[in-house]
Amino acid sequence: MDSMNHNLQIIPIPAFKDNYIWLMHNGVQSVVVDPGDAVPVITTLNHLNLSLAAILITHHHHDHIGGVAELHEAFPQASIYAPALEHYAFKHIAMTEQSTIHLSDLNVTFTILDLPGHTLGHIAYNSTQHKILFCGDTLFGAGCGRLFEGTPTQMYHSLQKLAALPATTKVYCTHEYTMHNINFALMFEPSNQRLINRQKSTQKLRESNIPSLPSTIELERATNPYLRCSSKEIRLATQLTNASEIEIFSKLRELRNYY
Repeated sequence: MDSMNHNLQIIPIPAFKDNYIWLMHNGVQSVVVDPGDAVPVITTLNHLNLSLAAILITHHHHDHIGGVAELHEAFPQASIYAPALEHYAFKHIAMTEQSTIHLSDLNVTFTILDLPGHTLGHIAYNSTQHKILFCGDTLFGAGCGRLFEGTPTQMYHSLQKLAALPATTKVYCTHEYTMHNINFALMFEPSNQRLINRQKSTQKLRESNIPSLPSTIELERATNPYLRCSSKEIRLATQLTNASEIEIFSKLRELRNYY
């Protein structure tokens, strides 16, 4: 459980095999991010005696939206926010990079980041006030999402946009892929001491069934190969010493598909 200023807390609700549905609350009101399954969310809300003020959607994949209709039926007052460039069967407020959300019940303001790559309309919700980022399937712990709809160039620039956020920003992504991603990254940067340390600390967390998330932008800059395409060690390992960073990113992402 992650404690925040102003009595806000963010907790992970496990779903499916490796999803996290993030729940932010102040003890009375709450907001949920990418609820692929309504049942564990409703169970948690009832257990904590919380009302649901809003649902935030980062992209249209079913494991991120499958519980929206049932949740909205249980909490009809909840506002639903979703990407403007994607289509949804449920009523929602369309979000673009020019959009801002202020959730007065929780005193939280989010700005929107357009992050094409995993899907073309993928967005993230960023609060500079609380230094938190809900980034869906764009950035993972030591990794990034598959390119289902976008191009390597789009995803590279989306990741660079996230890497430019303040170093202390907490990163709440939606899958427990960190350990597998670290093991992959070590194939290309075996001398990266921060990455070696992260492998050890993540292993301990997972052995205790503790989430490896949230991460931070600073930690991702130091250990995430997709944010480190200028690394000499990665360039040598990929045999692309004279390639552009986008070419190296593309190669790494392609290799990860088969790892």
